[in-house]
Amino acid sequence: MITSYLDWAILAVLVFAYGLVAGRLKQTPLSGAVVFLLTGLILGPAGLGWLGINVTSENLRTIAELTLALILFTDAATANLPVLRDSRRLPIRLLALGLPLTILLGMGVAQLLLPALSPVEAAILSVVLAPTDAALGQPVVTNPAVPVAVREDLSAESGLNDGICVPLLLSLLAMAQKGSGAGDGVLLLGWLFLEQVGLGLVLGCGLAFLAARCRDLCLRRRWITSDWQPVLAIALPVCCFALAQQLGGSGFIACFCGGLTFGGLTPQERKQEELVAAEATADVLSLLTWVAFGSAVVALSFPQLSATTLLYGLFSLTLVRMVPVALATLGLRIGLWTTLFVGWFGPRGLASIVFGLLVLDSPLVHGSTIASIAASTVLLSIAAHGLSALGLVTRYGRVSRS
Repeated sequence: MITSYLDWAILAVLVFAYGLVAGRLKQTPLSGAVVFLLTGLILGPAGLGWLGINVTSENLRTIAELTLALILFTDAATANLPVLRDSRRLPIRLLALGLPLTILLGMGVAQLLLPALSPVEAAILSVVLAPTDAALGQPVVTNPAVPVAVREDLSAESGLNDGICVPLLLSLLAMAQKGSGAGDGVLLLGWLFLEQVGLGLVLGCGLAFLAARCRDLCLRRRWITSDWQPVLAIALPVCCFALAQQLGGSGFIACFCGGLTFGGLTPQERKQEELVAAEATADVLSLLTWVAFGSAVVALSFPQLSATTLLYGLFSLTLVRMVPVALATLGLRIGLWTTLFVGWFGPRGLASIVFGLLVLDSPLVHGSTIASIAASTVLLSIAAHGLSALGLVTRYGRVSRS
């Protein structure tokens, strides 16, 4: 992905410069994703040509996958579990009902607007764009004006839905490559899904439980130095991800389940110091992924843009997300404003980028078209959710307190 020392130097300067003003930018619609995406586009081959990042390199996919794995782990480890237990019905409804309905509706819209796609390809496109990204919704999930339960619910949803979508996406890609019939395809889909979720769950929870117990034992014996303790939370998710992927499970499920287990076995007062290095590493890798996305992916997707693909992106961010959320929350008595708020703030981001790269690497007939639609939808999401976040959060905060 990165072809010269000049690339590394430019990226290092960008990260350093952003670190100097990150606190100030959090008070504006300009998130880190927006800044680094635009920077990648300007400095990449389609702009000034200073960056030599290319989309064909395996490193791009590897960095994007590791970034998502670290984010899943740290998000899960820092989750406020008591709050989630108190409001558990909303995340469960969003994942058990909202997510399948989103995928089915997205598939239907794809078949309607993009008839050239096969049913399996339409399903793949819908799955690619189904996960939400809490990192792009930082003004929402970190703003105290939004009720804490709603913030935690949105974070939990975004943490789990991409992990759930991974085995489904890989199963659909396997179906497309094998060309299975309808009956065989459903069986293959079900088996691969259970295999990846099951292995990811067992490995993630098992490795995290063992790691936490070893950490506690070594802490009691004072074998761990303070400077090495935060490193454990970087090594653990990488191990969870790599081992699960190697054995045929979902590395993303393993990282999220491992994060929940590790966080649950870590005292609240120690979480910040133990996870600070992992969170910082995930932040840096995330910014580098956005640079690569802007430099290498966006420029390649422009020639394939059309009114139809943009229309699908608009439907994906609105109808395909908001209608399933409204149906999934029926009977919860959370109020119209909360339903609309949760339905709108489902930004598409890093997970969709990683999934788009997986599709781009596959031999699908319309793989490049699917990746292009995913890229354009992410761009639309960055603009729409970024520009609307601060204003709608303020308005919703006033309504929720009244």
